[in-house]
Amino acid sequence: MKALDELTFDNRFARLGDAFSTHVLPEPLDAPRLVVASEAALALLDLDPAVAETPVFAELFGGHKLWAEAEPRAMVYSGHQFGGYTPQLGDGRGLLLGEVYNEAGEHWDLHLKGAGMTPYSRMGDGRAVLRSSIREFLASEALHALGIPSSRALCVIGSDTPVWREKQERGAMVLRMAHSHIRFGHFEYFYYTKKPEQQALLAEHVLNLHYPECRKQPEPYLAMFREIVERNAELIAKWQAYGFCHGVMNTDNMSILGITFDFGPFAFLDDFDAHFICNHSDHEGRYSFSNQVPIGQWNLSALAQALTPFISVDALKEALGLYLPLYQVNYLDLMRRRLGLTSAEDDDQQLVERLLKLMQNSGVDYTLFFRRLGDESAALAVARLRDDFVDLAGFDAWAEQYKARVARDGDYSEEQRRARMHAVNPLYILRNYLAQNAITAAESGDYSEVRRLHEVLSKPFEEQAGMEQYAQRPPDWGKHLEISCSS
Repeated sequence: MKALDELTFDNRFARLGDAFSTHVLPEPLDAPRLVVASEAALALLDLDPAVAETPVFAELFGGHKLWAEAEPRAMVYSGHQFGGYTPQLGDGRGLLLGEVYNEAGEHWDLHLKGAGMTPYSRMGDGRAVLRSSIREFLASEALHALGIPSSRALCVIGSDTPVWREKQERGAMVLRMAHSHIRFGHFEYFYYTKKPEQQALLAEHVLNLHYPECRKQPEPYLAMFREIVERNAELIAKWQAYGFCHGVMNTDNMSILGITFDFGPFAFLDDFDAHFICNHSDHEGRYSFSNQVPIGQWNLSALAQALTPFISVDALKEALGLYLPLYQVNYLDLMRRRLGLTSAEDDDQQLVERLLKLMQNSGVDYTLFFRRLGDESAALAVARLRDDFVDLAGFDAWAEQYKARVARDGDYSEEQRRARMHAVNPLYILRNYLAQNAITAAESGDYSEVRRLHEVLSKPFEEQAGMEQYAQRPPDWGKHLEISCSS
């Protein structure tokens, strides 16, 4: 394991030059202190977990110190926000400190969010508050533990720095990690500003560093776009299968790697509601839960437009046509597994759709339903879950169909069924009320709940002794928390 001063930097994005980013030093936080750190993320940098408790750790990730090899840069990009194009965005409160590579040869961006003003802050102060930093940290690591591709979070550093939002809060920084922080909006920026040389340089950078296998194809750029389409289809299938709502699927929040990126007013479904809107600023419901699938395609179309200098329109359209079929295959495969099925039948899509329609407006907890469905035999499980539904006759008809489907799937013992289903159906998810409880304690200076919740969520499929309170349905107040982009 390494010490903090032994990290090896290779700042490949910074070497692209000033057309792509601006050198900015982080603004230090007052009295920086560790709120929470991820041992799993530390391991990605070959760091000893003990370094998180040292004073220099808080100083480095609170903006007071820098490695000599670090090159902090604020990236420039643009993007479509709620459907409208914004010509210039960029890292308004984040800095790419540098790229570190580990002993396995993996490169990781160290991206510090809440690091102060940059040339792209517009009217903002460049700061992040403690509550939003905690939410992003918990979501990044929780999604990863669920098997959903995501950026990672190394730590949250709290402070005494006052920050004004709707009220005065305390500033914080979260250290985000990903193999790249390049977004769809990077390509849009150079396309719409008519900078073909920089756009070509960016395309080569992404192709060479992140999609090198596409170099072997007759049309490398087209192969890369197809891979991006495939990754996004798989990503959004996992969001839908596990009830995750991103909230702000602007093209500047879409990763070129097809990972969950830039957390804002996200939420996991409590009661199943296909029309759920997690961002209270999303008045039209553009980014509602059910709209995430078509919006994923819309965003890929926006990226395709920016790639027209490299790929023919017909080829781009053909690649885009892969998205929905790939989404359906990935989604149905996940939902079969969530239902405990190991084989495929033609009517499985109908089985899933009928269940979700029955869940809608019945107040059925989406996560706990699937978990409890695997607790015992299919017959006993549906009998126990029946009272959660309003349309009892409809549920009874579905239950008969489901039991017959399970019987055709194979002869498995109850223990085998439970193990298989519990391996894909989490007991613990990051519910908004759990995050809020941890935030409330942290804002009073008690970080124990943030750390405990992070630990529970790091093993979402395993029943953990003494942690029953994290597997409960939310109280009424916990179902109606309003989360905004300003969080």
